Amino acid sequence: MLDDLRSIVELETHSYDKPMLDEGLDTIRAWVLDRLGSPDTEARHTDTVRGDVLELGYAGTAPGTVLLLSHYDTVWPTGTLVGWPYTDEDGRVTGPGAFDMKLGLVQSVWALRGLRELGLPHPSVKFLFNGDEEIGSPHSRPYIEAASEGALATLVFEASLDGKLKTARKGVGLFDVTATGVEAHAGLDPYAGASAIHALAEIVGQLASAGSRELGTTVNVGTISGGTGRNVTAGSAGCGVDVRVAEPSEMDRIDKVFAGLETADPRVNISVEGEWNRPPMTPNDPSRALFATARKVAAEAGWELEETAVGGASDGNFVSALDRPVLDGLGAVGGGAHARDEHILVKHIPERTALVIGLIAALV
Repeated sequence: MLDDLRSIVELETHSYDKPMLDEGLDTIRAWVLDRLGSPDTEARHTDTVRGDVLELGYAGTAPGTVLLLSHYDTVWPTGTLVGWPYTDEDGRVTGPGAFDMKLGLVQSVWALRGLRELGLPHPSVKFLFNGDEEIGSPHSRPYIEAASEGALATLVFEASLDGKLKTARKGVGLFDVTATGVEAHAGLDPYAGASAIHALAEIVGQLASAGSRELGTTVNVGTISGGTGRNVTAGSAGCGVDVRVAEPSEMDRIDKVFAGLETADPRVNISVEGEWNRPPMTPNDPSRALFATARKVAAEAGWELEETAVGGASDGNFVSALDRPVLDGLGAVGGGAHARDEHILVKHIPERTALVIGLIAALV
């Protein structure tokens, strides 16, 4: 498994590097077929800009299908490996994308291989590998939603949180606010202009106050820009906003906040663009039952499986919003997602892979 992990990590697959994504997916496909044989069903959904979606189906020995969901894109630009190579030392593996989430991809394939080698009855398995998760899954979302329909379970191989499965995630909204004012000379004619920057400063305050700690809603103005010079009343300014919500009803409230943004100077126009990238993952009854099964599998193996809620989103959010059974965080134990200290704790790999094997077998 570690040899496979190294091979996959050394495929640089940055979300915005289409040629490398295509090359990486070709290699992943060949590797899966080498490990599992030719699939019974196969589909590749192409895109001219984003990473393709690959679906590979393998017939089981029992009714039903389990969807194993993994993304192969990473946040790391092509060339990162030069200064940060794959390293395996003292039970700790590091490398760009190792934790998020290339080990999960490897574990999913080895789980099916394990089911076969152990001779355990199991449902059919469908793998879905997508290359745009880190940028919101705009291409792959409809294929994920279609593939999860009727599945006994969707298992998402994102990394765990200290070994805990992720049964709740926040929804994400990404928005851009633009203020358009009137330019003028700041010294010669200071009152002829209408400052977009001054107006945007008011807007930022309104957005910051829209968060709710009690409801788990955060509103972060993460970028801001505007103006052309110190002595010019700014004609334009803008900010990028990240919104996270734990409750679905909060999306409507935040939409109203954006719709109601206003400034003291009526000459400044405010416009908003953006959308809700992912709905919240809130525990539903099918997912609760699925976690109970996973917890029982772990208990039978002699350890306690825990669950948690996190602020980050994943493709599991799409499945949960459709009230379908989904478990997330079945991948690596370690830490440092999207950071240079991204790492995997090797000792947990057998245990986590065995959990997936037992969980799939328990769905028969």
